[in-house]
Amino acid sequence: MLELRPNCELCDKDLPPDSSEARICTYECTYCADCVDNVLLNVCPTCGGNFVPRPIRPQQAYRDTKKLGLGHHPGSSTRKHSQWTEQEVREQTARLKDVPPEAR
Repeated sequence: MLELRPNCELCDKDLPPDSSEARICTYECTYCADCVDNVLLNVCPTCGGNFVPRPIRPQQAYRDTKKLGLGHHPGSSTRKHSQWTEQEVREQTARLKDVPPEAR
């Protein structure tokens, strides 16, 4: 199950569980759409992969027999921040921005 991190790891913008602005890579690194589009250029500074919109977890459980939804599995409250310097982010982005995600 996705961790649903509460913030952009670059600019620290709040990204609550119902945010349509949240983007994640395959390792769940979480950034806002603005940082992904304008700073990272769809390149994860950690793994070099691409980003996709983070799914929105339903607020309630729609199946009585399953313990699903935010009520049973809330988003994380632990804020994360990128471990990479601005220079390291620029270098990774420059190296991979023109390589299609499926070829990285």
